[in-house]
Amino acid sequence: MSIQAQTKQNQVLRQNVVGSRRFSNYFWSVISAIGGVGFLLAGLSSYFKTNFLMVSDTSNLQFIPQGIALTFYGVAGSLLCLYLWLVILWDIGGGYNEFNKEKDTVTIFRSGFPGKNRRIEIVAKLSEIQSVRAEIKDGLNPQQTLYIRIKNLRDIPLTRAGQPISLAELENQGAELARFLQVPLEGLS
Repeated sequence: MSIQAQTKQNQVLRQNVVGSRRFSNYFWSVISAIGGVGFLLAGLSSYFKTNFLMVSDTSNLQFIPQGIALTFYGVAGSLLCLYLWLVILWDIGGGYNEFNKEKDTVTIFRSGFPGKNRRIEIVAKLSEIQSVRAEIKDGLNPQQTLYIRIKNLRDIPLTRAGQPISLAELENQGAELARFLQVPLEGLS
């Protein structure tokens, strides 16, 4: 989450939220493409008894059981690659948080999967915001998340999912947002 703009003497605060277009997704989609196509070509080489790979000769493998297993892993890797590239293309989870004091509105926008709920948009009044809450979970899967608490709604996450932010960054963002909204900051001691 990065602060993109504060305009008109600090009346509007807009934070961009990076979705699935991050380096790790690009990296894993390329790795799964290489692996998936490699395994698929190895399996097909064993079936057609013709070498389709430049790296090694797999045409001498028996199709049952080695070739069929390679083909299965190749199809699975290729489908995973396709899924990752579609998620990157659609920028799932990307969007922005906008706090506008002039209009007395908060707008939380995220992109979802194609379909009826592609655009996820929550609009509420700034006066309904009760607090900014930081949640820190340690353990095997640590999470540091920033939420806003709005009357008659559940807590709404403001930070992106998947990549935890540092504790210092969470504290700074939470304090800055609480100061901007003039509400208490909860969860940090």
